This record gives sequence, structure tokens and C-alpha cells, in this order.
Amino acid sequence: MRKIANIFWLGTKELRSFSHDFVLLGLVIYAFSFAVTMQARSSAQELHNASIAIVDEDNSELSRRIAHAFLPPYFKPPRMIAEADIVPKMNAGAFTFVVDIPPHFQRDVLGGRRPDLQVNVDATAVVQAGLGAGYAQQIITAEIAGFMSKAEHTQLSPVNLVVHIAFNPNATTAWFSSVMGIINDVTMLAIILSGAAIVREREHGTMDHLLVMPLTPFEIAMSKVWANGLVITVATGLSLYIVVKAILGIPIAGSIPLFMVGVVIYLFFATAIGIFMGTVARSMPQLGLLYMLIYMPMNMLSGSNTPLESMPHWLAIAVQISPSTHFVSFAQAILYRGAGLSVVWPRFLATATIGGLFFWLALRRFRSVAAQTA
Repeated sequence: MRKIANIFWLGTKELRSFSHDFVLLGLVIYAFSFAVTMQARSSAQELHNASIAIVDEDNSELSRRIAHAFLPPYFKPPRMIAEADIVPKMNAGAFTFVVDIPPHFQRDVLGGRRPDLQVNVDATAVVQAGLGAGYAQQIITAEIAGFMSKAEHTQLSPVNLVVHIAFNPNATTAWFSSVMGIINDVTMLAIILSGAAIVREREHGTMDHLLVMPLTPFEIAMSKVWANGLVITVATGLSLYIVVKAILGIPIAGSIPLFMVGVVIYLFFATAIGIFMGTVARSMPQLGLLYMLIYMPMNMLSGSNTPLESMPHWLAIAVQISPSTHFVSFAQAILYRGAGLSVVWPRFLATATIGGLFFWLALRRFRSVAAQTA
């Protein structure tokens, strides 16, 4: 009971120290609120409200069908302009796309003469230009095929391909990027907060005070684990409920409480990495450099940015030793696909086992450093 009481009161000291560190406090608030919102709204990889104009030099039924086929939310309602206005309007940035339908277009299509239809694209908007050009081609091709089938009274293809996109029907990037931003923030801040807690104690000289008290290195380390873990757990839960669900309006398929259980398990590993780095670094700048060397590869190879299937086979097997890989896997399964405990428990077990091993190694390192300091 005495050990538990020591861990509890040392943790409350850590929470008070964190509440007075406005830089770290601001970092946590920013990472789980504004950063998640900006990542969801600014890094969209789909076409949305692209400005488009139509130059209808044919004024036929087919040209009108093509003009009316460009619909929101991919495109803004098309505006009709003259052929002479194409260059000035494109130079002024008024439109991202201008479709020029030439004279006698419908007659030439019906006559099988394969006329040219010009699509002008403003490629300074790289993402919109690349995606929009493909959308425009599909829309125009579909309208011409539908028109020809009715004009010639021919049957369409007997095979109708129906594509069902699971878990994200409109393939909206924000549904993915917002949640993955929170998942990445859990790892990032767990390492930074726990590592900074150790470095701060050493820089302020309070580590020596703790070591001369009737406390063990295990109690000191565990107090920092639960205190910083509590901060990140609360911030994660609030971010999912308030930022993702309420503000961004993004649905969560699975159980958030089940995901939070996984976060608590994973934090033993992430905070252990921070404690280990805190015992190696002698100052905050050194901690920052070590953080970049460890976090960046771990994040890139965890499956949060690219799936493991796209990696070389040997690398996909090697990264299984990192709990961050299992954390990303069960986080995506729960939050995106609505998986239950019966599905994700092997990932929970792997995260707890490997995380416990890392925590044991970090605790040994912390005891060694504490013995040298004493």
C-alpha cells in the first residue's frame, strides 16, 4: 500500500508540474484540437467544389447533357462563357476547368467522325487538376455513351459494374486523416511528455531530491507513466468525442471505450520509450533530436501512412516487433471497421507483451542512471 500511495502522490506532483508548463500544455491542446481539425480539412485528396466553365459552340442536346452532368459536391454549377473568354478567365484564375464543346459536335459524334472535345485545366491547383481531369473524362464519356445508346437504340453493356466502398462510402479523406492524426499524436506526445518529465527533473535538480527520499526508481518511473498517460488518455477521448464527432461530424464506426482501453495498454510502451530517452538525453534539445530519430521511422513504418502490404515482405515482418504497428492495426479496426474485442484481442495481447518488455528495459536503464546519480 505504501508503494501505491507513493506512486499516486508522485503522480499528482507530476500533474501539477505539467499544468504549470505552458509550452507542453499548449502542445497537448493544439495537437488534439487545432492540428486534428486542420489535418482533416486541409489535406483532402478528393475533388470538392472545383470551379468549371462550359463553352458550348454546338448548342445541341448532347452538349447540354454534358454541361448539366457536372454536379456538386465535386464541381460548382458550371458557368457558360464565350470561346474568347477562355484564356483571360484561366489567366485570372476564375476557373480550374473549362470544357470547350466545338461546333457540330453532336452531328460528328452521330456520324462516327470522333470529334475532339477540349478540356482546359489550370494545373497550378495540382490536386484538383489531377483528380478533376479524370472526373471530367469519366463524366463526358458516360454522357456520350448514354446519348449514343438512345440515339442508335442499342443495348448497353450486359454487365453493370457496381462498386461498394466499405467503411467510407464516399472515400472522404477527412474520415481517415482526422482519426490517424489522433493516433499519431498519442505516440508523439507520450514519448515527449514522459521524456520531458525525466529531463525536467534533472535540469531543475529535483531528481536528486527524489533519490534521497525513501522512494524506489520503480515508484518514480510509474508515477510519471500514470500521470502523463492520464493526460494523453483524457485528451484522446475529448478529441474523439468533441473534435472528430461533434465539430468535424465524422462518424466513428466502433466503440470508443474499447479503443481507449487499447490506448491505455499502448501507453505503457510509448511512455517507456520516453523514459528511456529521458535517461539518455542530458537536455531538452538532445531529447528533441533523439525523438526525431526514434519517432519518425516508427511512425512511418507503423502502417499509419502506408499499409504494411506495400512494404517489402521482410520489412513488414520486422516491424511487428514494434507495438506501434499493433496499435495502429487495432485502432483502425475498431474506429473504422467497428471491430469488437473478439477481433482485436490478439493485437491487444501483442501490444501488452512487447510494451511490457520495453517498459522493463526502460526501468532497468532508469535504475542504472539513478544508482549512478545517487
